[in-house]
Amino acid sequence: MDAAVRLNAHASGPAGARPILLVHGFGCDQSMWHHVAPELAVDHRVVQLDLVGSGGSDLDSYDPDRYSRLEAHAEDLVALCRELGLEDVVLVGHSVSAMIAVLAHLAAPELFSALVLVGPSARYLDDGDYVGGFSPSDIEDLLETMDSNHLGWQSPLAGLVMANPDRPELAAELEATFCRNRPEIARHFAGVTFLGDNRDDLRKVTVPTLVLQTRHDAIAPVSAGQFVHDQIAGSQMVVIEGHGHVPHLSAPTETLKAIREFLAR
Repeated sequence: MDAAVRLNAHASGPAGARPILLVHGFGCDQSMWHHVAPELAVDHRVVQLDLVGSGGSDLDSYDPDRYSRLEAHAEDLVALCRELGLEDVVLVGHSVSAMIAVLAHLAAPELFSALVLVGPSARYLDDGDYVGGFSPSDIEDLLETMDSNHLGWQSPLAGLVMANPDRPELAAELEATFCRNRPEIARHFAGVTFLGDNRDDLRKVTVPTLVLQTRHDAIAPVSAGQFVHDQIAGSQMVVIEGHGHVPHLSAPTETLKAIREFLAR
């Protein structure tokens, strides 16, 4: 099956313009970019997709053995770019897909000329002096909840991720995307996401990189973003004043401003 079909890929914006690939995070799909994609498509070729196992992707292509490694998702991005003939790609990855973006760049550096890492964390678990934001028991509790209650984890996690209680519509939108996931795929991907460690990959990045996150993020704290910034030589870091792990939903104007200023450099 073609990569574009497997990943439910859609393109917008002028043909021949510099491509931007938007890659969503855990439990989400390409709808998360609806505030920023149309604005970027004014002068870029914007490609949106659903990671295999998410959204409108081909769910039958989700092989738990293959997708037990983030590298498999990175390989899908590389395959999609080659299939569509994309070069000089700006790869925008949110949350876990920030590390998928890093891995895709390392696998095919000739394709990707810039990275935008939104709410990145190279390791969610605390480890010695490294602060990822979660203890092993935190992750164990989340995974046990997903195992025992397929319909009970979405609402509390959506509230934690969005962290904008005065704007309940944001958590409701995120919860709706969580609920569109097959429970067994969501649980498997959660384990791959929250138990991974990509810290050693960061120093290998060789393209201009923007680290973008909010000041108050319960999923990827500023310390996690700072670590990513410190490890990627020459990277730029922008912290949006606000709450939540999905600034392209909660603060799309600020998110677009940071991306456009980065690309204009």
